[in-house]
Amino acid sequence: MTTDNRYELSVVIIDDNPGSLELLSSALARQDVRLFTAEDPQIGLDLVYKHHPQIVLTDLIMPGMSGLEVLDRIVEFDSSIDVILMTAHYTTESAVDAIKRGASDYLNKPVSLSTLRGRVAALIEEAQRRFRAADIEGELLESSRLGGMIGNSPAMWAVFSKIRRIAPHFRTVLVTGATGTGKDLVAQTLHKSSPAASGHFVVLNCSAVVETLFESELFGHVKGAFTGATSDKIGLFEFANNGVLFLDEIGDMPLSTQAKLLRALQNQEIQRVGSLQAHKVNVRVIAATHRDLRSAIAENRFREDLYYRLSMVEIRTPPLSERTGDLALLTRYCVRKFAHEFGRSIVGLTPRAEIALARHNWPGNVRELENVIGHACMMATSDRIDVRDLPDYLQSVQSQAQSDGSSSRMQAASENMGLSSLDAQERRLVVDAMNQSNGNQSEAARLLKIGRDALRYKLKKFGIESAAVQH
Repeated sequence: MTTDNRYELSVVIIDDNPGSLELLSSALARQDVRLFTAEDPQIGLDLVYKHHPQIVLTDLIMPGMSGLEVLDRIVEFDSSIDVILMTAHYTTESAVDAIKRGASDYLNKPVSLSTLRGRVAALIEEAQRRFRAADIEGELLESSRLGGMIGNSPAMWAVFSKIRRIAPHFRTVLVTGATGTGKDLVAQTLHKSSPAASGHFVVLNCSAVVETLFESELFGHVKGAFTGATSDKIGLFEFANNGVLFLDEIGDMPLSTQAKLLRALQNQEIQRVGSLQAHKVNVRVIAATHRDLRSAIAENRFREDLYYRLSMVEIRTPPLSERTGDLALLTRYCVRKFAHEFGRSIVGLTPRAEIALARHNWPGNVRELENVIGHACMMATSDRIDVRDLPDYLQSVQSQAQSDGSSSRMQAASENMGLSSLDAQERRLVVDAMNQSNGNQSEAARLLKIGRDALRYKLKKFGIESAAVQH
């Protein structure tokens, strides 16, 4: 049998009977599967947390912890793991209960080895199909990019098509869309795809400039033009010569500056403040705004003639709510990006985390999604992002209510310790785990899905006493 290491799977077998473990291990041994066994259910759970297997086989009746308890903890950790329960005390009621609680199968002992091999082989094939689907998604991700933009929805293909068509020719472009939809990425892609790609890409955020300095920022000034002008200074138009000038949030530009911008666009020449000499420039201008400029024109806050000059070509960036099918693609991209940036081995999301993202309406659009995944990649305690790793507002109302009290206590404690917000959240998780375990480090480490050495490091890092703490 040919083995592709990319699709190698892990199986954990938990049974307090050594003879059963040996028999099951022999029956399930195959080249493309790594087998891990444990006679103690807690050790078995530790193997699950460490190796994140695709399949777990567990006995139902075991000392210290039942198979149903093992099932509950695995489902809590990652509900996508297939769990098969085995028991010599089979009843229809217990089988139905196990399936309701998340078990993939429920087998009667003594287990027919041929039946078990068939069931496990089917689960392995399904897991391998998921791996192959992930590869296909990766290829889709690469084929669904234009510059720094990601999208495979009809709305984004329309944007990509428009960029490709106008990039070689534009002199002015207006990019409109809600905050967080990627207007800056459209501008950067237009620049890189245009004949001016070798020139500067110069950005001016119009909402961040003091009104009295606008003209100097754009067109420059000569020495003595005004108080504080101690030397000549070139403006952004001159600096962007033979390149692209990106005027972000153009709707916030003062009317007086709009008139001078219009003349610069019409004549392709500028005058520095305090100078009578005109300078010819060759600049492509991209303006962007989240505002309704037509309403601004009606309210005399934006010049109609400048609007028509800028909007010879207009590109609208669609909100995430209109990009049906792009959420999973963008999520996968963000996970890859932040996992690499933070040095984390995160491969994706648990099904319930995916459901939580799918239910959200994303008013902050792609920028909000990036912030959510970046946060989750820092908070994740396993190789998959779970609901508990998402920002509080994306978790359930019940989880939010439970965390409110400890969050406020942790905020006060973290301020006293001078911790960053991320450190404060991590410290809260450790404190909560220590409280839930009554100070038992092994139990707290299990709750956090980390090793005891890692827990001891965090206790020391955050100055948490080994005993249970209540602050």
